[in-house]
Amino acid sequence: MREPNLAGVDLNLLPALEALLRRRNVTHAANDVGLSQPAMSRALGRLRELLGDPLLVRAGGGFALTPRARDLEPRLAAALGNVQSVFREPVFDPRLVKRAIRIACSDSQTILIAPGVMARLAREAPGIDVRMEAYGPNLIGRIESGELDLAFALASTPLPPGAQSEPIASDRLCIAMRRGNPAACRNWTMADYAKIDHVGISILGDGASEMDTLLAAAGVTRRMALVTPHFYAALEAVAATDMATTISRTFARRFAKSLDLVLLEPPFKEVDMAITLVWSHVRTSDPLLAWIRAVIAAVAREVHDAAG
Repeated sequence: MREPNLAGVDLNLLPALEALLRRRNVTHAANDVGLSQPAMSRALGRLRELLGDPLLVRAGGGFALTPRARDLEPRLAAALGNVQSVFREPVFDPRLVKRAIRIACSDSQTILIAPGVMARLAREAPGIDVRMEAYGPNLIGRIESGELDLAFALASTPLPPGAQSEPIASDRLCIAMRRGNPAACRNWTMADYAKIDHVGISILGDGASEMDTLLAAAGVTRRMALVTPHFYAALEAVAATDMATTISRTFARRFAKSLDLVLLEPPFKEVDMAITLVWSHVRTSDPLLAWIRAVIAAVAREVHDAAG
């Protein structure tokens, strides 16, 4: 049997056919699909010609379905339902998702945000696994290829074309030192940065620091005695020495008591510490990523507001 050429078939006739077979009445079927009664009568004529069958035949005071029409009725309803599902936006239910989400982050987010995120997932999306990974090289390329789903960044971090971001929380800088450090008992000036050894945090390994630009403008150079990619390692180092570190206030406050630290205000204008999530524009329509971003943002705001 020769297959029909769908390109030559007016698929707009299918809703009319479904209504005619269901209603068995031209006027009622016309009302269902928004056609006039004459337009539905013309559609019925075209369908009869296309299918080679009368479809509706007079019986008593109305119409009855022909055997061909009775065979078509359930199959047509199912077919139209499948077509509609193509255009219907899928319902996203995080409880049914089984997937791993990979996020580039520092130990700061792993310590501050991951516990709250995992508590939410345990309640609302137990099939989602989270893999928090080091930044490493070619960060944006890994995001665009799908190797990474998200990355934490600062709002001041330059992003290439195609990268999307949204702010999730605000933070501030502070100077952290052990309580017995001689430099911990006074308010700092810019010149104090040249008088004490420092611990720096270099997440991407490039040594770049917006704060060093501010110090250089004031004619101040500091000695970086230790550089580490880990926020917690920086706090442990200053807790055991007379060094200092300039670090996230939210993170430092989490450990100030246990490490016996003093936190001071830095002597320069506030550096933009708006925290963002970054992802590829290719993944913007992914409902799971949109949902997990909202979860992370809610947890981040809660953590940073509590430390505020």
